[in-house]
Amino acid sequence: MSPHASITVIALKTLILLLGGLITFLAYRAYRRTRSQSLGSLALGFGVITLGAFLAGAGNQIFSLGLEASVILESGLTAGGFIVIVYSLYAAE
Repeated sequence: MSPHASITVIALKTLILLLGGLITFLAYRAYRRTRSQSLGSLALGFGVITLGAFLAGAGNQIFSLGLEASVILESGLTAGGFIVIVYSLYAAE
């Protein structure tokens, strides 16, 4: 991967981590205030998606995980996070 592409990936993964972390924090704070199970699940879903993006980026940039393995890791955790989010919206009180 070219140096410019690496810098772009790092910048985008950092942005995803910051925004995903903020969304997760806000959803968790709402859960703590209301004790709504659906908000707790929503926070968990966004947390899993954010974690997937972070682990894929860290795996590729720091631990030399191949691009294919990084994409599979991120896609799997993103799909899992979306499953939890769909559950949180479907089971809303």
